Amino acid sequence: MKLLNRSALSVRPTRHFVEWINALEPTVGDDDLTLADVERESTVYLIPEMDTPEALEGFVRERYLEILETELRAWEEDERQWPEAVNWELFQRFLQIEHSYLAIDLDNEAALEISEVDDSLLLETDQD
Repeated sequence: MKLLNRSALSVRPTRHFVEWINALEPTVGDDDLTLADVERESTVYLIPEMDTPEALEGFVRERYLEILETELRAWEEDERQWPEAVNWELFQRFLQIEHSYLAIDLDNEAALEISEVDDSLLLETDQD
């Protein structure tokens, strides 16, 4: 077990986000995604250690656009299909965040690997 020098942000969609996803490709009846379906696709972001609510809020406000765009792109690459205003208000409406102060790696065998996040990486993950 290894303690990482990071905190973590769990980012989960809200029902508003799910409604947007479903509006991308309208379906009939039971084919619509539910909040439970999409929550399984939640993302964890490792962030610098944050030990106060003020530090966390400041960091999230600095990086919200990057997080929001990553979450939107995971569902729709074509930015023309995104909501018209991609801003702080949309972030708050579309995403819930949960902060974890400690990040612990329970894998004692595999070393952590670092890769730059790009669209092709997100697409590969979505297709698994």
